[in-house]
Amino acid sequence: MSIDIRLLETHDEMLAVEKLELSVWPGSEIDVVPDHVLLTVAHNGGVVLGAFDEDVQPESESLVGFVFGFPGLYFTPDGPRPKHCSHMMGVLPDYRNLGIGFALKRAQWQMVRHQGLDRVTWTYDPLISRNAYLNIGKLGSVCNIYMREVYGNMRDSLNKGLPSDRFQVDWWVNTPRVVSHLRKRARRPLVLDDYLSGGFDVINPITIDEDGWPNPMQIDIDSAGQFSVQGISLEGVKKSMVLVEIPPDFMSLKAVNAELALEWRLHTRTLFEALFSQGYLITDFVHQPGDPSRSVYVLTHGESTL
Repeated sequence: MSIDIRLLETHDEMLAVEKLELSVWPGSEIDVVPDHVLLTVAHNGGVVLGAFDEDVQPESESLVGFVFGFPGLYFTPDGPRPKHCSHMMGVLPDYRNLGIGFALKRAQWQMVRHQGLDRVTWTYDPLISRNAYLNIGKLGSVCNIYMREVYGNMRDSLNKGLPSDRFQVDWWVNTPRVVSHLRKRARRPLVLDDYLSGGFDVINPITIDEDGWPNPMQIDIDSAGQFSVQGISLEGVKKSMVLVEIPPDFMSLKAVNAELALEWRLHTRTLFEALFSQGYLITDFVHQPGDPSRSVYVLTHGESTL
């Protein structure tokens, strides 16, 4: 398979993106970003990139993935500063897990740096392990912002039925951290054992019930509003690192057990909001080789050196 990543700038290319959106997020035609908006973004400082399978003919059917974003602002005590807001990325189901998402984001990284911007932000569902591994583990973004029900009641088949909670990630594109992730000879990714051997614990290890479902640990909230998991208080923990586990395949779980999926949404909402309020920052996402059932976020305390 030969995949070509290139800028999209024409009306016909934007129509192809429209069609691809419906394949990636079926069941919500009203939510498609229309071709005229994509074209306006591309012609006014935004970035629209496509991934093409060069073995597919005709060429009009060869678009298999895209990413797009636009310039925005964020606000500091010294006033507003520019950033790039990466709004949407999608890859056709048959082309996932082939590195196309990473290639699209790497091309976006190059374009944003060329524009002189140093920060990119976007949102994603914190329970989707595939996206977490790409965004945090492979791209080197970080996160300490949890946003509740950002998009209201979403109507597409991938998102409907659950609160649309999201992480907002920060991608500081010029930092040694990000550059080390994206250079051609990237660093060896860490795995769960690397952190466990360092003495860091998963504070909410998954338990499997008699039906084979992953269940979240019980979170207790005392009269003062302080949280604890397994009797371990999250108030004032101040360990240099803590690990938080999520289901390895949340979308499959959601498809057959919506009630348990909602439990996981509320469980992780409580955990991440509590840990972010303590000064923790998500800095990695790891699996365990040979054990695909383990998917774990790594949070580093803000006072620690990354």
